[in-house]
Amino acid sequence: QVRLVESGGGVVAPGGSLTLSCVASGFTFSNANMAWFRQRPGDRREWVATITPSGEEVHYQNFAKDRFTISRDDAEKMVFLQMNSLRPADTAVYYCKYTASPFWGQGTQVTVSS
Repeated sequence: QVRLVESGGGVVAPGGSLTLSCVASGFTFSNANMAWFRQRPGDRREWVATITPSGEEVHYQNFAKDRFTISRDDAEKMVFLQMNSLRPADTAVYYCKYTASPFWGQGTQVTVSS
């Protein structure tokens, strides 16, 4: 029932920016902690950022702290990840996550390359 559909990935040059979007359904979005994770090639899935209901709190992994911004639009049941100053090490499949659910969406591929 939980559905998470990510979009917005693509290929960007180092130093560039992308904004990822996620449309959520199947749960009470306004009450939900939401997060972004990523999985780099050959690596384990890792946490990127979290946003609490109403956006009261945001938390970031160290690599994202000064470059990425997580936000949400409760009316549209969407969560976003604005990524700036992208580096090749940011290349990964990015997933949004309802933290109380074990299910994952399809993810969206981000490739940072010159």
